[in-house]
Amino acid sequence: MVDLRPVVMNDQRIFEQRILVVDDETVVREVMCSILNQAGYECRPVASARDALAVLRSSENISIVLSDLVMEGADGLTLLAQMKEAYPDIPVVMVTAVHDISVALAAIRNGAYDYLLKPFEKEQLLAVVRRALETRRLRIENLAYQTKLETLVSGRTEMLRKALSDLERSYDITLEALGDALDLKDAETEGHSKRVTAFTIAIARAMELPQERVRVIARGAFLHDIGKMAIPDAILRKPGRLSPDEQLIMQEHAFLGYQMLRKIPFLQEAAEIVYSHQERYDGSGYPRGLKGDQIPLGARIFAVADTFDAMTSDRPYRAAQSISSGRREIERNAAKQFDPEVVKVFLSVSERIWVELRSEIENQSTHRRYEARAGRRN
Repeated sequence: MVDLRPVVMNDQRIFEQRILVVDDETVVREVMCSILNQAGYECRPVASARDALAVLRSSENISIVLSDLVMEGADGLTLLAQMKEAYPDIPVVMVTAVHDISVALAAIRNGAYDYLLKPFEKEQLLAVVRRALETRRLRIENLAYQTKLETLVSGRTEMLRKALSDLERSYDITLEALGDALDLKDAETEGHSKRVTAFTIAIARAMELPQERVRVIARGAFLHDIGKMAIPDAILRKPGRLSPDEQLIMQEHAFLGYQMLRKIPFLQEAAEIVYSHQERYDGSGYPRGLKGDQIPLGARIFAVADTFDAMTSDRPYRAAQSISSGRREIERNAAKQFDPEVVKVFLSVSERIWVELRSEIENQSTHRRYEARAGRRN
């Protein structure tokens, strides 16, 4: 058993070991304090539970409490209950003349560290005090270790969170470069990926989806046509209508895009949106003919945003429709091409939002083209 009597190093006590003795009999208090003082402990005697609580509230750094069980006024069990609530880290040893083991066991069940029967021998008193102090020391050390560990884990977690955030940002920059490369390959739809991504995000947020899910859906929307990188230029840039065979080749871009992305861990969920972005709510889409809720929610949101952007954008073969006309067309195709619940949310978004989003993206594209020309001149 470790002896935890005061140790002095450089005139500073390593362990503060002040013991509170609570007993309504003066002789008992004097005897206990005499034994404890001779053993090197500092003893603080009081005559009642009320006085004991006053000492504890005065912040005298009490290490353990030795309390009589039967006292006038509030008894030892009452003091124990109050200490368990307010001072749970201070061990309480019940001292009793009642030679009934059930009483002692009841005290322990109520939170007492141990009990001591009167009359007791000097060594019995010192042994129970040393055990209680050792228990408290270990408890304090464990708490300090746990606090230090939690601080360390918190710090490492924050470092990891920042590293992941930086990595995610790097990924998104790479994705943006891929989108720009696709725009160069398919000049007819320049800026389409950014616009449809912005529209998809606006609908997803209006549906109050969690931010992380919105981020995944946005990636799927931005990369929806990535499979066209594998489509021959002769088909992708053909000015006239595609032949039936060419249409079949063009339709492969959804699966090709899925194949490109599915092996990239942080794009696996987005890959499912890419795979399903040409499906229709009524099951008449491709490549798998999915229907209703079989289509991932992100793809159902994207379908509305994609068609809306296509209708409200200029094409070589037709002029853009108005925002209002595009909204009416989306509404007419609810439950056919589009999820009616997604359409309902889409229609709840103000027309002003779509105008502002389109304007902002077009301004960004103009600025980027200006910077690119300036770079070539330099």
